[in-house]
Amino acid sequence: MSTDNKTEEQDVNTTYAADNEQTAENQGDAAAQDSQADASEEASELEKVRVQAEENYQRLLRVQADFDNFRRRARAEKEDFAKYASLKLIEQLLPIVDNFDRALSSSKETKDFDALAKGLDMTYRGIDQLLTAEGLKRIEAVGQPFNPEFHQAVMQVESDEHEEGIVVEELQKGYILKDKVIRPAMVKVSV
Repeated sequence: MSTDNKTEEQDVNTTYAADNEQTAENQGDAAAQDSQADASEEASELEKVRVQAEENYQRLLRVQADFDNFRRRARAEKEDFAKYASLKLIEQLLPIVDNFDRALSSSKETKDFDALAKGLDMTYRGIDQLLTAEGLKRIEAVGQPFNPEFHQAVMQVESDEHEEGIVVEELQKGYILKDKVIRPAMVKVSV
């Protein structure tokens, strides 16, 4: 091979190598640019996620504060309700107490015991009507079969008139408030 051919071949190889280097460099630049673009996109996404996380955290803090405030208000309302639960009943009892006071005052001035008895009867009926309106009922006992849910037997007596297990006498009245026994009737039961 001649020297010129060798030189030409070397020039071609050099050119080819240079082109390959240039192509590799261009590909490297493109890859670097792609890598930078990807990094930029990732940083942008990361920033969006960080901002969203901060918003969620602030929202969580607000919800916790709202819940704490709700709990405080509910506790205060519950305490107020318990404190003033009997307010309505007391307001309804006040006119009855006023009537009772008037009856006592009147009987002291006139010494009229019939008027006192009439005043006491009116006061009793007022209290009875109020309690009935609030859901209080008397437990019927005399003549009923003994029921430990409603009656408290304090004595047993022999009775020719009643069969065994029948309430023959009521010693203290029993009461039901709505559906709950608040005081069983104290009774004597036949044996």
